[in-house]
Amino acid sequence: MSYTPDNIAELEVLMLYDLSTTQEGIKIHKTAEPSKISAAQRLFEKGIITQVDGGYLTSLGRKAAEHTQFLYTMLNAG
Repeated sequence: MSYTPDNIAELEVLMLYDLSTTQEGIKIHKTAEPSKISAAQRLFEKGIITQVDGGYLTSLGRKAAEHTQFLYTMLNAG
């Protein structure tokens, strides 16, 4: 089992969220990389973010972002 390019793009979008606050969202602009725009669309459709172009994390999205960022930290430790 491998991550697809779409999975990687979604993980990269989740990495953009600041987990130290629930008051800060993100905005994926229409001039962003097409892969980021598509990733945000898919995350929205999955109920992970509140807007098609970013917005805030849902409760499911917060868990996904926490796991994503924790895994990143683990893989890049040392």
